[in-house]
Amino acid sequence: MIRVLLVDDQNLIRTGIAGLLAMLPDIQVVAEAANGETAMELIEKLRPDVVLLDVRMPKMSGIEVLQELNAREYLPATILLTTFDDDEALFHGMRAGAKGFLLKDICLERLSAAIRSVARGESLFRPAITERVLHGLQKLTPAYVAEQLHDPLTQREVEILALMAGGFNNREIADAQGTSEGTVKNQVSSILSKLAVRDRVRAVLRGLELGII
Repeated sequence: MIRVLLVDDQNLIRTGIAGLLAMLPDIQVVAEAANGETAMELIEKLRPDVVLLDVRMPKMSGIEVLQELNAREYLPATILLTTFDDDEALFHGMRAGAKGFLLKDICLERLSAAIRSVARGESLFRPAITERVLHGLQKLTPAYVAEQLHDPLTQREVEILALMAGGFNNREIADAQGTSEGTVKNQVSSILSKLAVRDRVRAVLRGLELGII
């Protein structure tokens, strides 16, 4: 059972999403919150597997919740929700550690697939947004100064990082590279270590900022 915390300041949205998810046998909404402060309390108390988090809320925005969770070094798999296509929120959300970004009018099939995906440790940043990410990063102040890596990525690691930027998982990368999933997993670990980051999204962001991909 995937335990989900649903966070949105609009009661109608919460009721609608909760009603849809109640139809699924493997996903359970364990609690709801109407603002970021309550969300923080419930996340600390319930430790949900997945958080569906509204981007724009009173008291604390979704981005601020992510940033605070990062500061506390406990960040469950989080999908940001919005009613409109918000590039700025997407980029800041990626930086803050979100695993996905969905519009609130998404159908049950896609929403449930997204929840299951992030619960498995995957991200939802698919190839279609890669150009938006590249464009958006040019408008943002870098989170750190690009510097020469002490241990440069190999050509194969650069190729894998580019596939990671497209949102492909280890199995898909292995198929594209003609190698085993275990080998790709080891190479991804090496990439994270060399870039001094803790997850795939941050690896992609750092790779873009350093000009590696």
